[in-house]
Amino acid sequence: MGDATTGGDEPRWLDRDELGAWMALMQVLVALPTKLDTQLRSDSRLRLYEYHVLAALSDQPTRSIGMKALSVVTNGSMSRLSHVVSRLEDRGWVERRPHPTDGRLTEAHLTDDGHRTIADAAPAHVASARALVIDRLQPQQISQLRDICQTIAAGLDDNMSDLVSRVVEPGSHPREMPPDR
Repeated sequence: MGDATTGGDEPRWLDRDELGAWMALMQVLVALPTKLDTQLRSDSRLRLYEYHVLAALSDQPTRSIGMKALSVVTNGSMSRLSHVVSRLEDRGWVERRPHPTDGRLTEAHLTDDGHRTIADAAPAHVASARALVIDRLQPQQISQLRDICQTIAAGLDDNMSDLVSRVVEPGSHPREMPPDR
């Protein structure tokens, strides 16, 4: 693949099929997070990113992970994550703790109340994901969607691509995230 432009040449405009695929992707990228966020707010009083943070913590064996690694897992900036963790702390769902082996680092820990919150929110969220995406596709399309998303993710961020690969590989689990450093 190359750049969209070559020197001073005319841009490589999208052809009809490419434009159709791009516009369909843009519709999904705009509408899907809004639908998922609306469902979570209505059913659980959670925002979508808050749900991702709680889910990422619940996937850890100790329900704890370093803040830097958590920002990678949730695909958020450290600033955004810090604000969200503060809100979740105010609700009693997350605690910040010194890293057990390196006191210079901070990790987020999911409390028992936070674990109950994510456990209560998950069934409706999964039902929404099924209704909006999974149940609309044939099994072959689900595999194709996974492969396409992995390919796109690889071009966006090496860390996210590795995470997506681990999550979708059979027998893998997000608990296999690299350490915080």
